[in-house]
Amino acid sequence: MDSHPPSAEQPESAVPTPARWWRTWWRSLSPHRQDRFAALAPLAAVLMFLAAIIAAFWYLRAEEVEREKEALKRDVEYAQQRVRLRLLERQEQIMRIARDLSNQDLERADFVARAEGLISQYPELQAITWIDERGRIRASHAAPTVTSGQLRVAGEVLKAGETADTFGLARDLQQPVYAQPTGSSGEAAPLLQLQVPLSYQGKFGGVVLSEYSIDSLLRYGTPTEVLARYAVTLLDGNDHVLAGTPLAPRPGARLPWTAKANGYEVPVSPVGNGLVLRAQAYRTSLGVVGSGLFWLVGTLSVMTAWLLIATWRHTRRRMQAQQALVAETNFRRAMENSMLTGMRALDMEGRITYVNAAFCQMTGWTEAELVGQTPPFSYWPEGEYETLHARLRDELSGRAMIGGFQMRVKRRNGTLFDARLYVSPLVDARGQQAGWMTSMTDITEPNRVREQLTASHERFTIVLEALDASVSVAPLGSEELLFANRLYRQWFGSQTNGHLQLVAQAGVLPAPRDSGVEDEDGLMGLPTDTLTSARSENAEIYLPDLGKWLEVRSRYLNWVDGRLAQMVIATDITPRRLAEEQAARQAERAQSVSRLITMGEMASSVAHELNQPLTAISNYCSGMVSRIESGQITQDALLSALSKTAHQAQRAGQIIQRIRAFVKRSEPNRQLADVAGMVAEAVELADIELRRHNVRLTHYVAARLPKVMADTILIEQVLVNLMKNGAESIAHAHRPPAHRSVELRVVPRQVDGRDVIEFTVQDTGKGLAPEVLAHLFEAFFSTKSEGMGMGLNLCRSIVESHQGRMHAENLYNGTEVTGCRFTFWLPLADAADATMNTVATSTSTPRTTA
Repeated sequence: MDSHPPSAEQPESAVPTPARWWRTWWRSLSPHRQDRFAALAPLAAVLMFLAAIIAAFWYLRAEEVEREKEALKRDVEYAQQRVRLRLLERQEQIMRIARDLSNQDLERADFVARAEGLISQYPELQAITWIDERGRIRASHAAPTVTSGQLRVAGEVLKAGETADTFGLARDLQQPVYAQPTGSSGEAAPLLQLQVPLSYQGKFGGVVLSEYSIDSLLRYGTPTEVLARYAVTLLDGNDHVLAGTPLAPRPGARLPWTAKANGYEVPVSPVGNGLVLRAQAYRTSLGVVGSGLFWLVGTLSVMTAWLLIATWRHTRRRMQAQQALVAETNFRRAMENSMLTGMRALDMEGRITYVNAAFCQMTGWTEAELVGQTPPFSYWPEGEYETLHARLRDELSGRAMIGGFQMRVKRRNGTLFDARLYVSPLVDARGQQAGWMTSMTDITEPNRVREQLTASHERFTIVLEALDASVSVAPLGSEELLFANRLYRQWFGSQTNGHLQLVAQAGVLPAPRDSGVEDEDGLMGLPTDTLTSARSENAEIYLPDLGKWLEVRSRYLNWVDGRLAQMVIATDITPRRLAEEQAARQAERAQSVSRLITMGEMASSVAHELNQPLTAISNYCSGMVSRIESGQITQDALLSALSKTAHQAQRAGQIIQRIRAFVKRSEPNRQLADVAGMVAEAVELADIELRRHNVRLTHYVAARLPKVMADTILIEQVLVNLMKNGAESIAHAHRPPAHRSVELRVVPRQVDGRDVIEFTVQDTGKGLAPEVLAHLFEAFFSTKSEGMGMGLNLCRSIVESHQGRMHAENLYNGTEVTGCRFTFWLPLADAADATMNTVATSTSTPRTTA
């Protein structure tokens, strides 16, 4: 068949070849990238050559290391067999002696002679010892090289230690046992011990102890050719060197390219002695690093690479300089076209010579239409030609205003906008003025915002004027009044005296100006912590001139002119203060009524309590009258009866006095109170009611409690109320006598980092329902049909007025409610309270009791 050429319809490029593909790719690159690839190609070739040389050297070195490993392993295993064989031969000889001793064919003198012969014949043997079944040495012979501390003396008993432990193991196993030597820091070299057990008629008869010198074993058991080529050492199981000197670690031996298989170790394990034989090859070659050819090739490669890199950096710096020049030109052109401020240049005759893109965008005219125009310009409004001509003449004559001027500009579509223009001389490169440069800014939006701010300020002023609070602002250290609303002017006029009076009386006056270090602004002694915070200071004061109670709030602010000022807001709170005073008086009456109600409920119990001392007084008096009439009383008996009568009268008086002090109405009087005494008074009052309900009262007061700042009568009222409520809850629950108890505990505690005294009243009643707990302390809420619902509410109010807290909770035994616990705490009196109480006690007059 005839071969036909490719048709003309099929393009030649349809058959891709590698050369064509590379050529197409190279032409698609930019000149900059072509230069970069051209500079990097020789460098890549040099680096590839260097990598090939390193790989070759590395391969040769790996082959050398592998051969060294194989030779080392072969020689070490050969030395292992020699050492093992030598130990087995000595073991066989010792076992022969042990066999003769077991058969009683060997006497003590013969044993010593044979031991001496073995030790003199074999230098690794250091001592052979005969030990009986009790661990006592029968005979021993040692080489002259054995130190005095390692000698065995006939008649001694093995001491606790390694030898004694191996002795027991040989006795139990009834076979030869090796004792693994350990490295020692002393002068004596460690000895390998072999104990061969003796058997007399099937019973253990002791051992034959042979001790080997590890160093001699290594010296005479290892072949001489191995010792010549390697540093051979014997180690114990803990990798401690027993004999031989190991090679020091090579510098850089941990680096991967300097690693060398120079060590190999095998255990001498078949004989069970725990020894490990290690051999380290001496360094016989410098490896790759010590090859001169390697360093020559490496140096030439590095020099070639350095020259190529230097050439590439020089070319790159030239290209960077060229690119920086192009970028700077493009940046200046882009900056000129992207400015939001319109720029216009006039020559000395007033003709427009230049406008930027922003100027054209503002006016709507193109650069071609504006350049070359003479006044009147196309963006001037028709009705303002004369004014703008006069202003242009001022510009050309150099009389333009420094702060610029405002004018109206007409767009091409006929709309107008406000603009501000600034004019400055245009100086050319030779330093000569070539015209005038004008910048124009659209200020339509700022003008609109200014008008809105003005309207907002007017609305704000109207709101402040209509406030029902006095607002005033004054700078620190000055009597100038910066702002005052209508109510301030109505109360104090237009002077600063009212502002300063409010500040001084409210106690928020800053420190005097001469009490601190003056700063850069001349301010001195200012409360920096207050100035840097956004919080305000509140105080309630009374102004006799106005007859009003005012709540004063103050804060510091920066005035519009940058000065530090103080704003004071005074609100009339006279109606609120009158309501609070009325509420305080009602609360005081409620507390007094609550105590009266409590005592009314306890009336029968009090009557029963008073009946006992009165009955005793009557009985004592009747008895004394009868005995006086019959003449059968002596003076001593009469004095004793009168003393008892007086004691019962005092008891009745104390009960009445305590009740009167509890129910009397008096002003709250907080003072340092003794907690133990206060609790004792409350227990005395409540014990009468608890006995009536057949409830047992137990109380515990911690020793040496600090004092609290409290009104004793009010706290006693709280305790009595809680204990009485507990007794009533127990009575309603119908608890048996063994479970009718109320417990009062007073202990110190810490609550939220504060030291407090905690009072706990716990009963064994039926507890409180969940819906009752939610409303327990609310006013007029009571679980009693005849209750007023004021007791617990007053108790909580009293505790909170003493800066304390009260809460209640049920007690459970599993799921059964076994009682209720009321807890409240009072804070301890601090030093300031104690000082104020001392001053008040010394200056006040005693209250008279009704």
